[in-house]
Amino acid sequence: MRTYSATAKDAEESREWYVVDAAGMTLGRLATQISAVLRGKHKPIYTPGMDCGDFVIVVNAEKVRVTGKKLDDKIYYHFSGYPSGLKEVSLRRQLASHPERVIYSAVLGMLNRNRQRRQLIKKLKVYAGTEHPHQAQQPKPFPLV
Repeated sequence: MRTYSATAKDAEESREWYVVDAAGMTLGRLATQISAVLRGKHKPIYTPGMDCGDFVIVVNAEKVRVTGKKLDDKIYYHFSGYPSGLKEVSLRRQLASHPERVIYSAVLGMLNRNRQRRQLIKKLKVYAGTEHPHQAQQPKPFPLV
């Protein structure tokens, strides 16, 4: 018996859209499940070198939960490239100003560091509120892996 390897056509035909409500969910556990669905590991046609994953829409990003003292201890860094251009933002301030970036960076950190990562992260759509503009894609409820 030969090993099945998905083609680009197979992966494109099996693409789905899923919507997940992040309200009350733990950030890290949510990010691992989202990254698995983005890669397509929940499908029987999963092939490591192919983008077999699905689109994921995350709503209520501002209501995501973290444990411990992470709200004050977790720091996000950004460097502009100029002298003394290092910016630090705590998780509490990041959730208050840009909650979608918190989930985006958590999922990005759980994807493989290669060319495929840039392709996969484009399939993640994160929104702070309950509304999203993807009703035409008829998203299904998120499959908890």
